[in-house]
Amino acid sequence: MSGHSKWSSIKHKKGAADAKRGKIFTKLIKEITVAARMGGGDPDGNPRLRTAIAAAKAENMPKENIERAIKKGTGELEGVSYEETSYEGYGPGGVAVLIECLTDNKNRTVADVKHLFERHGGNLGEPGCVAWMFEKKGLIVLEKDKVNEDDLIDLALEAGAEDVTEGEAEFEVIVAPQDFEAVKKAIDDAALPYIVAEISMIPQNVVKLEGKKAQQMITLTQALEDHDDVSHVYANFDIPDEVMEALG
Repeated sequence: MSGHSKWSSIKHKKGAADAKRGKIFTKLIKEITVAARMGGGDPDGNPRLRTAIAAAKAENMPKENIERAIKKGTGELEGVSYEETSYEGYGPGGVAVLIECLTDNKNRTVADVKHLFERHGGNLGEPGCVAWMFEKKGLIVLEKDKVNEDDLIDLALEAGAEDVTEGEAEFEVIVAPQDFEAVKKAIDDAALPYIVAEISMIPQNVVKLEGKKAQQMITLTQALEDHDDVSHVYANFDIPDEVMEALG
């Protein structure tokens, strides 16, 4: 899941080890293809494509796969035409859920998303029902035990970050989307390791979950993320560390 919660950080740390590489590659190829179609095949002039390529390289995607996806997007090679679409709904405990998809069949995707909501204790809502609860921001998450707080704050704010917040195990650098690349470059140049660096949808508030609802929400999030058409899942829930540990 992408989003402003401890579950986000935990998920991202586990992601590289737990994920099925083929599924990750499928989603990355879709994003590269759409980014190239919308903004052209030159990453220097296409920030979305540049970000998608960086994500693909981070997952060790072969160079030829990246180049082929770009050419499909620009029309140099034939390929499936993907559309961007989003869905909104509510998870267990009234959690707001915003889902971004890249699909070649909207009817199939909306039916699948609706089924997953209903199966895991939630319900699909009308367009606009929860989107207002989220704000687009750059998000960079760093583990507390691997960076110096004062150095990070000075570096991030000087590079243009809006805020640096402290969690139990991580720092979150919040950035306006237009300043994201400059702040990320400053952190890269300082060789500070991070576990998340992306444009995200940050919720204005979070719902604390425990017990059955926490487990249901984790299961719903995982089921949505596992769907091939889903590129991002944002949700405004938080689960205390002790509850996460109890859930395994």
